[in-house]
Amino acid sequence: MDSKDRQILKELQADGRLSNQDLSERVNLSPSPCLRRLRLLEEVGVITGYTALVDQKAWGLPVTVFIRIKLERHSDDAVQAFEGAIIDMPNVMDCWLMTGRSDYLLRVIAADLDDYEQFVRRELQRVPGIASIDTSFAYGQVKHAQVLPDT
Repeated sequence: MDSKDRQILKELQADGRLSNQDLSERVNLSPSPCLRRLRLLEEVGVITGYTALVDQKAWGLPVTVFIRIKLERHSDDAVQAFEGAIIDMPNVMDCWLMTGRSDYLLRVIAADLDDYEQFVRRELQRVPGIASIDTSFAYGQVKHAQVLPDT
């Protein structure tokens, strides 16, 4: 990846709806070479997809919850069972494997506290092998970046 590829990626991260014409103008390339570079970035997996970012409050899920999970055991079976269950939970937006006191950090969204309680009771507590669930509620977001920093 060269500096021109990084320019293309930076522009697309800021506005994924750019036409190839607009993109090529912003990065000082003619449209054909710009499109070739874009397709190559997609093919090799640098660009992993395109999506619309939707405001979770407007969607009706304004509550953000961070959950730290500790497993009882760390056997392959226990880890696979936990991760498989989490993948199937639509309210879990992110799941990170962690170092430190917790094994996993989840970002969960919910409509309200009752909705979150139902998620914990009906989904999370039914996952076998969880030793502890520690919850923190976010009451505000200071920063949410979509564009990767320059390296």
